[in-house]
Amino acid sequence: MDRTLIIGTRGSELALWQANFVKDSLAAINIKAELKIIKTQGDRILNLSFDKLEGKGFFTKELEEELLAGTIDLAVHSHKDLPTENPPGLIIAAVSEREDPAELLLILKDCVDVRQKLSVKYGAIVGTSSNRRKAQLLAVRPDLEIEDLRGNVPTRIGKLRDEDYDAIMLAKAGVARLGLDLSEFHVEELTPTELIPAPAQGALAIQIRENDPELFNALQALHHADVAEELAVERKVLKLFGGGCHLPLGCYCRKDDGKFQVFTSKADTGEGFPDRLFVEADTTEGLAEKIVARFDAGRKHPAKVFISREVSENSYFRKALSKNNIEIEARSLIRTVAVITKLDPFILRNTDWVFFTSKNAVEYFFKLDPQLPKKVKFGVMGSGSEDALRRHGYFAEFTGEGTDTADVAAEFAALANGTTVTFPGAASPMRSIHQGLSADTKIIDLPVYETVLEEDVEASSADVMIFTSPSNVDAYFVDNLLDPHQKVIAIGKSTGKKFDEMGVRYTLPFSPDEVGLAEAVFGI
Repeated sequence: MDRTLIIGTRGSELALWQANFVKDSLAAINIKAELKIIKTQGDRILNLSFDKLEGKGFFTKELEEELLAGTIDLAVHSHKDLPTENPPGLIIAAVSEREDPAELLLILKDCVDVRQKLSVKYGAIVGTSSNRRKAQLLAVRPDLEIEDLRGNVPTRIGKLRDEDYDAIMLAKAGVARLGLDLSEFHVEELTPTELIPAPAQGALAIQIRENDPELFNALQALHHADVAEELAVERKVLKLFGGGCHLPLGCYCRKDDGKFQVFTSKADTGEGFPDRLFVEADTTEGLAEKIVARFDAGRKHPAKVFISREVSENSYFRKALSKNNIEIEARSLIRTVAVITKLDPFILRNTDWVFFTSKNAVEYFFKLDPQLPKKVKFGVMGSGSEDALRRHGYFAEFTGEGTDTADVAAEFAALANGTTVTFPGAASPMRSIHQGLSADTKIIDLPVYETVLEEDVEASSADVMIFTSPSNVDAYFVDNLLDPHQKVIAIGKSTGKKFDEMGVRYTLPFSPDEVGLAEAVFGI
């Protein structure tokens, strides 16, 4: 290509990084380009939150107008800022690789409270102008005060530094691209399966005129078709909901082990409690339509759900089901009792890691008032165990996500192989995590409780039966059978294995916590 291309971009540091990234990528394929900075509505109006701005494309409209006028050859956008429909005459020619679409919660260090979920103190003021973030944050921390936060990334961080807020939320991608030093803050990273990102978050879109085939063909060297396929699902969901920047919608699609996994969160308002859904499919065909149909207000939900554990009045799971008028029957079918009342102070002396596979393990361990080495690290299975650990004032250095313990074991082994790992737990542990560790790893099994099955367990007439452990399955089916209409949700593959042996079909939630359970019930 002989001509020098004009790249249209906003003038923020992040936008310029993105435009220069594309410019350098073009230079690598021998195409010259220069930048033209264009100010957008979103750059000019900084005193209003996004839901107060009129129209769509607050950060893109002016760039698109210059493209159509021919004063620039291509525009570089944060893909999440683009409306779901291109203006007539414009197309997306290329999509970049996707940065990690996780979110970061930046907290002033004197506002940190590790005993709270997300580590920010009770009643903290958190800055964000995103209704999507607001709804999801309040769902897990309703005590927080959410206040509008506008400006580019360095400006937002400056407002936190000036203590206008106790914490702020930012996309990890922007921080990573700018290479910002956040060491003065406590940083909590929320994975895209915990706090679901905006559709297309973390990717760049290169937009051109439709009647420029030469440029389109040249840009295919920069195009990542696999990313585009995933983003197409997310943006189709957004389009079907008729949403823009102000819609409290998160949608994240990824391909894992040959299957497309999609996580969706949608609330009516920023203050509203969101519904969440997890679906898995072999193909993206019709996937967005399937997801949106599950959010139909007229869709019939189960009338009653049984769960084999106690559920507190203020729990995420209860709030998620109550919103959809689903009755909960919560009762544990097992009892746990301590097996030791005193801990040998020498048993933990050389321990590098303490790993918990359940909340019970955490609680019974700390009842023993353990004398921990100064540099000990903690690993946990699932967010429930992580929250229990936080309540005792400790962070988890490793949190295993998902229900496949073999995958979790492999991830943990990459950190812990060759060290000494103590496993406080049940008297007869499953040893699922142990099996992933190498032979040179010293393993200490520390039984701190045992499980006792309840007798004469009463049957449930609930539409959905949730079993939280293999022991609960054993206790229920001593005297009871499933009714033909009842559907089963099993937490963890070891619980699911019990139903495999019984020949019973079941649903396995993506994550073995209250959010994962709510997703599974909502998806039935």
